[in-house]
Amino acid sequence: MADVGVRPARRADAGAVAEIQVRAWRQGYARLLPAPALERVTSAEAQDAWRERWTQAIVEPPSPRHRLLVAVSSELVVGFAAHGPAEDADLDAATAAELLTLLVDPLHARAGHGSRLLAATVDLLREDGFGTLVSWAFEGDDVLRRFLGSAGWAPDGTARDLDMGEPVRQIRLHTDITPQG
Repeated sequence: MADVGVRPARRADAGAVAEIQVRAWRQGYARLLPAPALERVTSAEAQDAWRERWTQAIVEPPSPRHRLLVAVSSELVVGFAAHGPAEDADLDAATAAELLTLLVDPLHARAGHGSRLLAATVDLLREDGFGTLVSWAFEGDDVLRRFLGSAGWAPDGTARDLDMGEPVRQIRLHTDITPQG
């Protein structure tokens, strides 16, 4: 088996993270987002902008509690997860965190990288004193909803519509990450 793991992202990882994001979105969101919106957020120009944003997130995160992790296989970045304090007005940012994104390169899917990223995220958030973890998912994203559901996540009843040329519904999922024992 290849050498696999999760580590904090480095500046040099930003390009790979942006490439994975675009590849994963093109494959996973093709039936979830309007085609013009998907093209806009996965174009070459968008990928350059994502690379710059991820570089910024790595070198100057908004707070010490914001992190970008990468999954690696034989030193190749194959996935990533970003998290930070929850920003939704109905949540307490001192105790609730948000999984901002978790994506695995479609070329390396179903090899445990997503589970490793999620476990590492939860471990770090527990160390930071968080007890609740939330994430937004497209209502029709059955893959993400099944993945998080298998880890104990459930909808919390909150939803929102994103304007992507037409409304696209998202639901908020949550889980308790309070250490058991």
